[in-house]
Amino acid sequence: MKTRPNKRVAKAHEIGKTARPHDFPRRVLLAVTGLSPQVVTETLYALTQRVKPAFVPTEIHLLTTAEGAERARLTLLSDDPGWFHRLRRDYRLPEMKFSDRTIHALRTADGDLIGDIRTSVENERLADSLTEAVRELTADPECALHVSIAGGRKTMGFYAGYALSFFGRPQDRLSHVLVSAPYESNQQFYYPTPCRYVIYTNPPQSRPLDARDAEVSLAEIPFVRLRGGLDGRLLEGSVTFSEVVAAAQRALEPQLLEIDFDRKCVFAAGQRVSLAPAQLAFVSWLARRAVEGRPDVSCPSDGAPECEYGDEYMREYRHLGDDLDSLTAKKMQAGMSKTFFEQTKSRLHRALKSALGPEGVRRYGVINTERPPRQYRIAAPTESIRWLGWEFAADGKLAENQPQTRHSL
Repeated sequence: MKTRPNKRVAKAHEIGKTARPHDFPRRVLLAVTGLSPQVVTETLYALTQRVKPAFVPTEIHLLTTAEGAERARLTLLSDDPGWFHRLRRDYRLPEMKFSDRTIHALRTADGDLIGDIRTSVENERLADSLTEAVRELTADPECALHVSIAGGRKTMGFYAGYALSFFGRPQDRLSHVLVSAPYESNQQFYYPTPCRYVIYTNPPQSRPLDARDAEVSLAEIPFVRLRGGLDGRLLEGSVTFSEVVAAAQRALEPQLLEIDFDRKCVFAAGQRVSLAPAQLAFVSWLARRAVEGRPDVSCPSDGAPECEYGDEYMREYRHLGDDLDSLTAKKMQAGMSKTFFEQTKSRLHRALKSALGPEGVRRYGVINTERPPRQYRIAAPTESIRWLGWEFAADGKLAENQPQTRHSL
């Protein structure tokens, strides 16, 4: 359930990197686990007893297999041994939302439980489940997310780390818990107890150990935050891991802006973005000026339409053929007005942001100088701009040596 961000959290988001995880009202630990549920209590111990300032989760979520889920329920949440409840009592930790409902067992597309991650299909389900879990948790501005990759198979940690790299914000963290020998991988060890508690090493030695002597620490893992480069649809709806990877890859590829009047769209690094005729002609107008080496444009003044802009714009608009809007042509007879310029630029910005995200707008939208009087131009460099299909030069002839790229519909 979404809640209204309080002023403290909103301010933290504005400041960016100064947002401190422990200050957020909702603090979530998301852990991937396999057959060793101990990583949950080990990580919780480190977060609350070793990290300064302490990060005390308000809720804990596990993503695991069917067998892993059953082990977590029996060892962590049962009355006996109930290691999660013991940890809370031993270190006087507050109530946390952690129950069967926050243990998420992986399922197939048909809803069947997945016992282990062995096949490519199971790995795909794992990647998509982690992507969606991290996307949903990071959609809450009042939430600080801590992802632990200490448990489960290596692919589980890999996908969890990548998912956080895609969606993570300044307040989110990634870590691996470190346990000293011989406590590491000991099935009897769950956390360093405050008082003496005897456990035994694995057979055949079966040597007695005191659990309170164990050293547990947290290794925070730096990660690259790519959230700003994702388009809005990936942040707002259910997406697959492959879709997010493709979007991130596009943001890193060399810029290429292709303008296609036949299909009423542009291609930004190969991704199709459908545009209204007025917006498409606007892009082409600014792109044409850039390619021809002409100066950047200024927004027309109130009551003083720019005749030159209007004529140039209509030459691009006429490439739309049957879609030529007589009302637009009539408006442009007196030149391009300030209202038309600002509205068209704003609508183009929204369309590009919806399809490509903020990074896509920065690379392919309309940018301007910082100081007034502001000058506007297309963001894509001139060498990356091309027109597809029948593109006409200023003298009405087919442009020669125009690179042609084929895209499927």
